[in-house]
Amino acid sequence: MLDQLRAMGVFACVVEKSSFSGAARELGITTSAVSQQVRSLENEMEVTLLHRSTRRLSLTEVGQAFFHSCQEMLAAAERGKIRINELRDDLVGDLRISTTPELGATHVVPALSHWISAHRGLNVFFETDNKCVDIVQEKIDIAIRMQAKLEESSILAPTVLARVDQVLVASPSYLNQSMPISRPEDLLNHELIPINSMKDYPHLSFEHGVTKEAITLDMKHRLETNNVFVAKSLCQKGHGIARLLYLDVQKDLINGSLVEVLPAWKLPTFLLTATTLKRELQPMKTQRCLEALKQYFSQLPGGRVYQEAS
Repeated sequence: MLDQLRAMGVFACVVEKSSFSGAARELGITTSAVSQQVRSLENEMEVTLLHRSTRRLSLTEVGQAFFHSCQEMLAAAERGKIRINELRDDLVGDLRISTTPELGATHVVPALSHWISAHRGLNVFFETDNKCVDIVQEKIDIAIRMQAKLEESSILAPTVLARVDQVLVASPSYLNQSMPISRPEDLLNHELIPINSMKDYPHLSFEHGVTKEAITLDMKHRLETNNVFVAKSLCQKGHGIARLLYLDVQKDLINGSLVEVLPAWKLPTFLLTATTLKRELQPMKTQRCLEALKQYFSQLPGGRVYQEAS
């Protein structure tokens, strides 16, 4: 098929240049190669496309009809090339972003809101789920997730947007009515409100910020959820202690509706990542979207979110 399409392009060039030699110069091949291409078309279709004479070339009736078809083919190919260049270099077409419902509503939409408004040629699809998606299978351009560590992959390229602390939080009323908490072991007298989509969610690993003392423990619980907003609401209503990302409770800590528990003891840091397919040339829309995300997360206020060093 490709050989036939190439031969059709050569034939159209011969007609436009009115000579085999002119077509050869235009295409950068020999005159004999041009003649061979046209002859192969005629043999394959069992027709005569050109009347050849020592002075000039002329199209047969069949050749005239075929020439129009070749022109349409070349025009379609050129339109396809232009469209590919647009999709590669311009901010047009579809952009599919996968993230969690909480990250999407709280941060991804605010991060990209002005950027989306500025690029009306983009159709942006937000796919939200707490489960990790198959980027290839679901045709996702950018997947935004929290990760405990970067995972190596031959096909995926993660970009770190920010390092985010985990914090233990509780409501002031809960802390006032419960046993005091001065060390991690004291938590065993309390109940955790875990988010079960987190790996090893009842397991807590602490390190003291100054002494570097390390303590691990497993907390009991009778309430659990797969949603950050629900866990925070339960916590605010005084039902226990929640392990949440600082991004999700920063405002609540500032306004006093939640209080950080054991602030001197640090939980492992999470990485907020934007993952794309690993490829030599990313589409411009993907590159620009990543830049908008990096800018947003680098400017978030608060001492617990740090921009990834380049």
